[in-house]
Amino acid sequence: MTDKITALYCRLSQDDMLQGESNSITNQKAILKKYAEDNGFRNPVFYVDDGVSGTTFERDGFKSMMADVEAGKVGTVITKDLSRLGRDYLKTGEYIEIIFPDYDVRYIAINDGVDTLKSENELMAFKNIFNDWYARDTSKKIRAVFKAKGQSGKPLSLPIYGYKKSEADKNLWLVDDEAAEVVRRIFKLCIEGYGPVQIARILTQEGIPTPTAYALSQGRDNGHKNAKLHRWSGKTISHILDRPEYIGHTVNFRTHKKSYKNKKTVRNPQEEWLIFENTHEPIVTQQEFDLVQELRKNKRRPTKHEEVNPFSGMVYCADCGKKMYLCRATSLTADQEHLKCSTYSSDKDACSAHFIRTVVLNEIVLNELNKLLVRVKEHEDEFVQAAMDNSVQKQSSELTKAKKALKQAEKRIIELDRLFTRLYEDNVSGKISDERFAVMSEGYEDEQKKLKASVTELTAYIETAEQKSADVTAFISVVQKYERITELTPEIMHELIEKIVVHAPDKSSGHRTQQIEIHYRFNVAVTTAVADSMKYDKKRKVA
Repeated sequence: MTDKITALYCRLSQDDMLQGESNSITNQKAILKKYAEDNGFRNPVFYVDDGVSGTTFERDGFKSMMADVEAGKVGTVITKDLSRLGRDYLKTGEYIEIIFPDYDVRYIAINDGVDTLKSENELMAFKNIFNDWYARDTSKKIRAVFKAKGQSGKPLSLPIYGYKKSEADKNLWLVDDEAAEVVRRIFKLCIEGYGPVQIARILTQEGIPTPTAYALSQGRDNGHKNAKLHRWSGKTISHILDRPEYIGHTVNFRTHKKSYKNKKTVRNPQEEWLIFENTHEPIVTQQEFDLVQELRKNKRRPTKHEEVNPFSGMVYCADCGKKMYLCRATSLTADQEHLKCSTYSSDKDACSAHFIRTVVLNEIVLNELNKLLVRVKEHEDEFVQAAMDNSVQKQSSELTKAKKALKQAEKRIIELDRLFTRLYEDNVSGKISDERFAVMSEGYEDEQKKLKASVTELTAYIETAEQKSADVTAFISVVQKYERITELTPEIMHELIEKIVVHAPDKSSGHRTQQIEIHYRFNVAVTTAVADSMKYDKKRKVA
């Protein structure tokens, strides 16, 4: 066995570093080297894992050593103690008692007096269990510190793409101007109608470094060196568009580890997240963020054309309520491009065959939007009042009913608590039997459970309804950005319009007309126009 390797294995975890020099890699190497020399072990080779937990065996140094073990190159494995090999007592015991012997490998843990060539290893199992307990206890303490920090509103993660850590305060995120411009561009492209895959393609073509590449260039990340650093993915774009951090909020407890042994990251339900608002400077506005979230709820299929049509995903059939699909092809001229009912396309008996040309719709919407701008500019107070009437007072009766129902539900929940207390006292005093108590208490608990669910729903409804007044103000601020609109863009459409409803054509007048409804965002207003194809065609001929 003199020609075989003596594997001197060293491991140091982040927790071990807190104990100082005694467990350092340098210290371990010195102990192992001296032991090998003093005891005549030849061909020593060091295998090292620095900063890796002993609860996992997915360690580069350990796997390299095991590859040599399985290749028959290793005769002896030596560690400073059992905990250096691992802190999972089941897995550590499996390596020592089953795997190493299978490859005729002798194992020695110097400080624990373990040597598998000898039979004096009775306490080894207990020492492995104590090492496992130590790892469990350390993990519990770290989780407690982590939880306390997260609940205090301090960010639990490193700054995301677009931010950097403050040198003065490690818990404060500052805007990283260069990366922040890319984030703003991503949000702008989404508002303009581009999907994540299309945005990724644009950024890749322009040679903009991905977040990983950018972090490496700033010296803030030493990993992912083999990644395709300049190729953006739709997944990365979606991840950026979904993050409330970009409007200045801290979001903690998005994920958790399964256990101190299983390091797999599991995503927590959104209701378990803790969100602390306005903790750092935003990169995009609340309005931009909300608009993007709304757009992403109604994701549209990308077309083969690079140009994004402003009506894509926004036009609905008045009869069946489904979206109207954009029909565009190289064989169609601009005048022939149109939107048609998606239901009729798949089932001709389910809806009618109505459609509308995009050039006609474009002219109508452009005209109605400019009329809206004039109305807001010249009669803002009247418009605000009308918008409030349409969006808030329209549901005032429902809101009043909801508030009344909420008050009654909360009152009944308190009353049930008192009834349950009285019922319990009657049962203890013998006034009612155990069987009667069980039936009645179960009924009270079931009623209270349903009431609490109702309270949650009613509260959410009331909060949404009361938000409408703030929405009207937000709509006015968007309208005031524009003097006159000369061209419809996806951004303008999504900022101002909720949806467009197209009715079936009417030919009773001898020529084709269609009613168009334009529903503005936040239910502030609805305008109606008529598309007259004959009038449009005459205008085109004159032009």
